[in-house]
Amino acid sequence: MFARSAARALKSQSRQFSSSATRQSKVAVLGAGGGIGQPLSLLLKLNPHVTELSLYDIRGAPGVAADVSHIDTGSEVRVPRLRPHSTSHVHAHPHRTALIQVRGYPADKLDQALEGTDVVVIPAGVPRKMTRDDLFNTNASIVRDLAAAIARVSPKAKVLVISNPVNSTVPIVSAVFEKAGVYDPAHIFGVTTLDVVRAQRFLAAVAGTDPKNVKVTVVGGHSGATIVPLLSQTPQGKSITGEAYEKLVHRIQFGGDEVVQAKEGAGSATLSMAYAGARFTGDILRALNGEKGVVTPTFVKSPLFAEQGIDFFSSNVELGPNGVEKIHGLGELSEQEKKLLEACLPELKKNIEKGKKFVQQS
Repeated sequence: MFARSAARALKSQSRQFSSSATRQSKVAVLGAGGGIGQPLSLLLKLNPHVTELSLYDIRGAPGVAADVSHIDTGSEVRVPRLRPHSTSHVHAHPHRTALIQVRGYPADKLDQALEGTDVVVIPAGVPRKMTRDDLFNTNASIVRDLAAAIARVSPKAKVLVISNPVNSTVPIVSAVFEKAGVYDPAHIFGVTTLDVVRAQRFLAAVAGTDPKNVKVTVVGGHSGATIVPLLSQTPQGKSITGEAYEKLVHRIQFGGDEVVQAKEGAGSATLSMAYAGARFTGDILRALNGEKGVVTPTFVKSPLFAEQGIDFFSSNVELGPNGVEKIHGLGELSEQEKKLLEACLPELKKNIEKGKKFVQQS
């Protein structure tokens, strides 16, 4: 009952769970045993566009695969081709002859987990405790090594980076792919959807409306002052001014701290991030299935501020079968938003350079 209810809720909010799954898609989650990885794996299991779910982690992934394989969701799927040395759970939908495959891979089976993958989602790494800086070295190393494996085994996969700090880890993945000679900037994405989810939820609360009726574009990066919500471009946001506006922007930019503090330093946003990651993965899969007009903010290689040395930026991106189809401009900004952007750019530039430097020195 929970699985069905969750699927209906996600469908109503993001339209990602279309019933017209026409393309077989293998999705790999790297870091499936973690605080984000487990609920993310659950939500991806509910998406009928996912015909094969490959779960990998240094520990716990086979158990997660066994757990989610018991969920009674039906998808258009293919008959499994079992591979050795994996934990595979295959089950039939009661009204279909096809089977969905859920496989869990242990630490030494990363290449097998990545074989034939269309989309790779990376939530791997240590959780944020108090600041993003204190986790950079650990997560940077993890992301670098995972990116090297993807570049070697599934170089054409769409890579969705959740691991923080996204402003630095996306440039790391890109640099690793470039070193390997397989870099396509249209294939690598930083998942900034949580900023959009928070902006829509928090604005809806201030405006006294349902979040499903609120659409906010969030641009820039994915941490603190680099997060720039374009509230003036949504009807509910135009009327928010003064102190209420400042408080709302601050909450959107530093909503992660709110969760860290509420968890008393024991963790960071996991459930909301898993939801946001599943939502963005659903957008990618819809585009891969040929749906037109799939537009959402995401942190990608971008020309918008490249002349200022900022070659990665989050803005509305139209997705297509090859990944990035079109990068949209920012549109008309309010004076407050122009100031937010001015504060964003130098910080974002430092974050990007930090990621590139890490790969150069590796």
